[in-house]
Amino acid sequence: MHDHARIVREFIAAWSRLDADELAEYFTDDGVYHNMPLQAVGGRDNVRAMIKGFIASWTETEWEIRSLLASGDTVIVERIDRIRSSAGNVDLPCVGVFEMEDGRIREWRDYFDLNTYAKAMS
Repeated sequence: MHDHARIVREFIAAWSRLDADELAEYFTDDGVYHNMPLQAVGGRDNVRAMIKGFIASWTETEWEIRSLLASGDTVIVERIDRIRSSAGNVDLPCVGVFEMEDGRIREWRDYFDLNTYAKAMS
């Protein structure tokens, strides 16, 4: 059995390296990444492209885990994503729901206020 909570913690910590290739490797081949205010993307290559586009202007990020709950193949994480970028800075409250499979992310649904992010980045 995989330690899903540990894997998700490692994934969240990996965001600080701003490496889309590394982050995409946490997903299954057919993994789905859905920033809930936006369109979902499926497949590791599409997830990589979405992450690469999302972080293109970021210069630094650190994600603080406020709470983490794990049950079976599901991990739920409340976070504050601290993002610094060439466009602006934001401390963004988020909740992520991770559905895991064989030690990888099968689906990640991230809930946050898009207006908070967009306003900070404009």
